[in-house]
Amino acid sequence: MSAARRARSRAVLSTAGVAVAALVLSACSSGGTSGGSGNTNFITGSDGIATVKKGDRQAAPDLSGKTIDGKTLDTADYKGKILVVNVWGSWCSPCRAEADNLVQVAKATAGKGVQFVGLNTRDPETGPAVAFEKKYGVPYPSLYDPTGRLMLRFKKGTLNPQAIPSTIVIDRDGKIAARTLQALSEEKLREMLDPVIAEK
Repeated sequence: MSAARRARSRAVLSTAGVAVAALVLSACSSGGTSGGSGNTNFITGSDGIATVKKGDRQAAPDLSGKTIDGKTLDTADYKGKILVVNVWGSWCSPCRAEADNLVQVAKATAGKGVQFVGLNTRDPETGPAVAFEKKYGVPYPSLYDPTGRLMLRFKKGTLNPQAIPSTIVIDRDGKIAARTLQALSEEKLREMLDPVIAEK
C-alpha cells in the first residue's frame, strides 16, 4: 500500500471515529432538537417542548417487558391514565440532574390519574439502574431496555424519543401529546403535563 493511500485510510478512519464519538456524546445531552419525517403536526416551542393538538395526535406504542427489578410491566395496564415515559440511563449526567424533579412531579400528580414509567436504556446490567432509583427515591417502575428495542417501537415521524434523556407525555386516550429531548426542571415538566391533565 502506498504512503498516500495509507494516509487517506487513516484520515477516513479518524473521521469515522469522530462521527461515532459525536453520536455517543449526543446520546446523553441536556439539549436536543425535534425531528421526524412526514406530516408530524407537532410544534416545538422555544422551551424545547414539542406538543400536538388533541385531534392530530398519534397512538403511542405498547411498551412491555421486564422492569429493572425483574417484574413484568405492560403500559396497556395503565389505559385511561396519563402516562409520562422518561428515557434514562444511570450513566447519564443530565438524567441524574433531572431525577429529583421527575420524582417530585410523579408524587404530586399520582392522585390526578398520572402514571410515570421509566425506560432504562444502555445500562449493560440492572445493578447500576437499581442503585440510581434507590438513591433518588424513584417511586415508579422502569422497564429495562438495554439495547433500545422499546424506544424503536415509537414510529418514525411521531414524537419519538431521540435522545437520552427524553420525556414523552401520553394522553388518556393513549396518544402522544408532548415530548422533550432534554433534562427537565420541575417547572418545565409541569408545563408539559398540566395542559394534558386539564383536558376532558
